[in-house]
Amino acid sequence: MKRGFATAFAGIAAVALAFGAANAQQKAIAIGTGGTGGVYYPIGGALANLISKNLPGMQATAQVTGGSVDNLKLINAGQSEIGFSMADAALDALNGVDKFKGTKVPLRTLMVLYPNIMHVVSIEGTGVNKLSDLKGKRISTGAPGSATEVMAFRVIEAAGLDKDKDMKRERLSVAESVNAIKDHKIDAFFWVGGTPTAGVTDLAATPGTKIRLIDHSDVVAKMNEKYNNLYSTAVIKAGTYPGQDKDNQVSAVWNILVTGDKMSDQEAYDIVKLIIEKKDDLVAVHKDAASFSVENQVMANSPIPWHPGAVKFFKERGAKM
Repeated sequence: MKRGFATAFAGIAAVALAFGAANAQQKAIAIGTGGTGGVYYPIGGALANLISKNLPGMQATAQVTGGSVDNLKLINAGQSEIGFSMADAALDALNGVDKFKGTKVPLRTLMVLYPNIMHVVSIEGTGVNKLSDLKGKRISTGAPGSATEVMAFRVIEAAGLDKDKDMKRERLSVAESVNAIKDHKIDAFFWVGGTPTAGVTDLAATPGTKIRLIDHSDVVAKMNEKYNNLYSTAVIKAGTYPGQDKDNQVSAVWNILVTGDKMSDQEAYDIVKLIIEKKDDLVAVHKDAASFSVENQVMANSPIPWHPGAVKFFKERGAKM
């Protein structure tokens, strides 16, 4: 009897040790995304799921964050391995300027993702029809820790306005901004993200509300004079959002997927290979993932040095890098 119990216990202990060893070999990958009302979060969640299911030894989770700036700071602090970011915020982090003053973040590009579109959103009845109308109004320029705030300040500056003196400024996420404008607590808000963004769609579909998207592509040239040609003009096509009856002429900047300088070449290679090969799974979550292509992986789209593992994969697929 005793020998039987001892043998059984030894067997259970061996299984437990083996299970523990397998778990110990799992590398935890944290992915910095954004707020729940944007595009980074759903795509980041889908990416975490793909990594966990398809890359042996890796267990990934998506983190809700304020956005690009938070994601870059988390990478620098060793609290996440991967982050979504706009190219302009990432360049500031790499150079240790603006919100990263005095702290250079050793970033590496894994992938160029999709163009991030700047929305300047208002509704009928606020008196906001063009950028100059923002003067004297209540405006949200994006959540703290977001690249929306970074780019919003640059749009405002290029329009000849003072972000501190010419408007009453709030710092709200896209979801918070939508609620605030519905409640008439703000008159307009900035949001940079993919199209369509769920929060903006929600606002545009609200009964009794007529959305106004403010044209501002005319400030892009002035932005590029100061910020190294990071920006381009773009169009939010009529009908992208409910009740949007004309094209919206806007500014844009590329999104990139970044890591620090600690990720191995093999890990970087495996992750970008997975994204390309399982792209349809990501497109099913949000259509902006359709831009996750080999063709878009060119140096001009990312101001951040490329990870060697990513370069190896994309060169194998014919990218000119």
